Amino acid sequence: MKALVVYESMFGNTRMIADDIAAGLRSGFETEVVRVGEAPSEVPEGTDLLVVGAPTHAMTMSLPRTRREAAREVEDPERGLQLEPLALGIGVREWIGALPPATGIYAAFDTRATAPRLLTGRAATRIAARLEQLGLIGCVRPESFRVTMENELLAGEAERAREWGVEVAGLAGARLRSGSRAR
Repeated sequence: MKALVVYESMFGNTRMIADDIAAGLRSGFETEVVRVGEAPSEVPEGTDLLVVGAPTHAMTMSLPRTRREAAREVEDPERGLQLEPLALGIGVREWIGALPPATGIYAAFDTRATAPRLLTGRAATRIAARLEQLGLIGCVRPESFRVTMENELLAGEAERAREWGVEVAGLAGARLRSGSRAR
């Protein structure tokens, strides 16, 4: 079985979470991880599971404007931030919006600030909604991984991402083995 993990990342946190999720997925799936700017223009044939993640910006998926605003944070030398390759290019919102209808199973995740969801929003729920509009079926609830206000992953989030990847692999694998792609 094959999985594709597509992620958007500004400063590296979402990339690290994507890599950790992929490590967990490898318990049941041959897994490839790609930046959204290098992702294929359609879900590749033979992909059984699509996992998509992005940072939460302005309570949802990023926009070109919010990516530019976030990129300005690297100008503050005290922050110690470095911009990820392709961070200012296409985002998950635009990538999903350009995908043709697809079939298969998906899982969605995001990174967001450590604060109540009411204050931060969640990109993962919008990612999930958009993937369902394309015809994909979720195998697990969208998941959030937390970063501090200083833009660092909280302790334990990498391990939790690997565990979530194992969980997703198990749930998606069971659904695929049973031949059921229905909720």
